[in-house]
Amino acid sequence: MRNDRLGHLGLQLYGVRHLMDKDVEGTIAAVAAIGYREVELAGLHNTSAKEMRAILDRHGVRARSSHSSMQDIRGNWSRTLDDAATLGQTYIVNPWIDEPERTVAGYTKAAHEMTAAAESARAHGLGFAYHNHEFEFARVDGKLPYDILLAESDPKLVKMELDIFWIVKGGQDPLAYFTRHAGRFPMIHAKDMTKDGKMVDVGQGAIDWPNILRHARKAGLEYAFVEHDDPPSPIADARVSYEYLRPLTF
Repeated sequence: MRNDRLGHLGLQLYGVRHLMDKDVEGTIAAVAAIGYREVELAGLHNTSAKEMRAILDRHGVRARSSHSSMQDIRGNWSRTLDDAATLGQTYIVNPWIDEPERTVAGYTKAAHEMTAAAESARAHGLGFAYHNHEFEFARVDGKLPYDILLAESDPKLVKMELDIFWIVKGGQDPLAYFTRHAGRFPMIHAKDMTKDGKMVDVGQGAIDWPNILRHARKAGLEYAFVEHDDPPSPIADARVSYEYLRPLTF
């Protein structure tokens, strides 16, 4: 087995959210037809966790992860954990910190809350991670918010789902983080960026994916979820990224 492979390849369903709103089962069937066997959920689209699990099972797809907000952590965590267990997930991911909380104190508080959430998730057999956007790489009082989150959360409990597009867009080097925090990145979002900063399918931009892949084992990578926030043709775009990345995955 090569050391530079990407990990299990999945699809973050945010990119097909509008299709999911209209036809959950049809969309999952189309995703499975591409070849995806792992997905990351971005909501249940008016289904229950039990119904979603049944749909995924019918098409041979597993929900390895889902995105759940700080509001879920603070007010709906027990239900979130129960749903994740029903769905058979491995991880729950917090994808966002609201703008009013983007201060040093706010990031510190969020890191401590995520540690507590991750501890209860572990008791349910689930891992926990944080997903970044670009704003975590804009300095606040001279500090990078992403560094605050890393430092103030328990590294044994709170892992990171590194969005490669957004960290590059934010002017930081993902490989430097893989080195400084080796093993803390079980998941990435795989999306590409053109030289002028536009989001495109993986393999269609300027991000050096072969170099990133050479550091996959150091990062601790288990799952790579393809994502495009607003793809022109959601299923076709998901296929383009799949076909580029599939030869590089376990």
